[in-house]
Formats: sequence, structure tokens, C-alpha cells
Amino acid sequence: MLRWLGRLLFGALLASVAVVGLFRFVDPPLTPLMVIRAVQGALDGRWVGIQQRWVPLEEVSPALLRAVIAAEDARFFQHHGFDFEEIERARAYNERHGGRRVRGASTISMQTARNVFLWQDRTWVRKGLEAYFTLLIELLWSKRRILEVYVNVAEWGDGVYGVEAAAQNAFGKPAAKLGAREASLLAAVLPSPRRWSARTPSSYVQSRAARIAARAAQVDLRPLG
Repeated sequence: MLRWLGRLLFGALLASVAVVGLFRFVDPPLTPLMVIRAVQGALDGRWVGIQQRWVPLEEVSPALLRAVIAAEDARFFQHHGFDFEEIERARAYNERHGGRRVRGASTISMQTARNVFLWQDRTWVRKGLEAYFTLLIELLWSKRRILEVYVNVAEWGDGVYGVEAAAQNAFGKPAAKLGAREASLLAAVLPSPRRWSARTPSSYVQSRAARIAARAAQVDLRPLG
């Protein structure tokens, strides 16, 4: 029995490494979240579909890349998947607020691992797998590839995935043409894309976007090459 379990575990490890290696060169056609959202919509009696069109990183406005890094992971180019400084800040914040308000510390690498390979929940099993896949993509992908995959699979609205669909849906223009304000508004809604809107932003989203725009001006994209 233990021998079979060992073989099963070894096979799963090989398969995961193979898939992550493949996605270094091949764009993921779908993600678990896309499928789950579509099924949930169908079960609720509504079909939201999947709006997504993959674009290479050079066809994404640098303003959007700066805004996303500023909003989601300021030390993206410095860490190797986990921002331990931010993790400690989040731990201290959550401890002070006694769970009433929860602050996360997910890096872009962690979010990419979760979006592409896993499902959305807070169980320890999922968290452990997220850490494992984060290590794999940091080992097998470049930072450029991680960012490219992230902006192409991130959820940006009900049935809207990836920056190209998000830009067209919110502003009627391609991702390459996004200006600094539009980019900051899109980055501002990432934590809650089905509740907040970049097209019709609330005062809170506009305020958050303004803060992101100020930080984005300091983001250096030269590590992308």
C-alpha cells in the first residue's frame, strides 16, 4: 500500500513539473476559476461565458504593468515567490484587528500559481499546494513569464479574464492603449473584480486608483528586459 502511495505521489510530482514546464512556453487555455465561475453561473440560471483574449506582454501598456505591480506586489522583482516582509506585516495587522479585517500577503507569483493550477478557498491543503506551485513557477519561469500569465488570466469582472478583455470591457480599447489613469483603475479593482468596477468606479475605487497611480510612477520595469 505504501509503495503504491509513493508511486502515486511521485507520479503527481512529475506531472505537476511537466505541466508547469509546458506552460512556460504554451499559454494556458483555461483556468480552474474560469470553469468554476462558468459552471456556477449555469447552475444559477445565467450564462456569463468567458471573455478572454491572450496578448503577449509587449502588447500590454507599460502603465498597466506598473499599476498592477504597485497594487499587488511592490517587491515582485526582489523576492523569489514569497514576500516575507509583507507576510509579517499582514500577520501583525490581522493580529491587531482580531480577524475583523483580514489583510493578505499574496504575491503576483502566488496569485498566478493559484489562478492557473488551483481552486479558490482558504483550506490548508490549497495553501500548501499554492506554495508548492509558487516555488515551481519561480524555478521554471522567468519573472516576465509570470507577469505575462498573471495579466492574461486574472479575473477582472463577471466572466472577464485577462487584461485585453478587461480593457475592452471597461474602456473600449486594447490593453496596449491604456493610459495611466485607466491602468490604475483596472489595478484598483483586482482585489474584488466582481464587486468593483473600473468602468463606473465608486469614490473608493477612484481613491484607491489615485494611490496606486502615485506608487506606479516609481515602478521600474527594466528587469523585464
